[in-house]
Amino acid sequence: MQIDISGLIGKRLNQQEVSVSFEGKNFTLDGEEIEFVNPIVVEGVFTMTGDIVSFNGKVKTTLKLICSRCLENFNYVSEIDIDEKFSKVTHDEDNDIIIIHSDKVDLLPIIETNLILSLPMKKLCDEECKGLCSVCGTDLNHSNCNCEKSDIDPRLAKLRELFSNN
Repeated sequence: MQIDISGLIGKRLNQQEVSVSFEGKNFTLDGEEIEFVNPIVVEGVFTMTGDIVSFNGKVKTTLKLICSRCLENFNYVSEIDIDEKFSKVTHDEDNDIIIIHSDKVDLLPIIETNLILSLPMKKLCDEECKGLCSVCGTDLNHSNCNCEKSDIDPRLAKLRELFSNN
């Protein structure tokens, strides 16, 4: 996703608005395939200040994730803010500036990185997801099972026997 910012770098423009939509490329994160359900929509503004080009914008898309509890696929709507700085000149005092070598900025790796960072640690299809039975593997959201639920840590079983004799 290359954006031409030659007007800003050539000092002909002070700001450049961007409103684009494109298909995202699926990627793998920790062995899990992350799929794009909807196109990626990017809206924002590039602004030139000195020799630094700033981008402030929003990214919207829908991803297909796998629930951490029940292992079912679900759609996750992602809306994130992006604030990045670009320059053709190296700045020692600011390590947050991305060095560019042409008059184009590739937003795709920046968008992917920000999407990955915005994903929840525990991906849940629903806050009330019951998950899978730890004994038989039944999806407890759709049916119940008759497994005996023993929530006692096996390392503490002897301690349980000690207290049950009283």
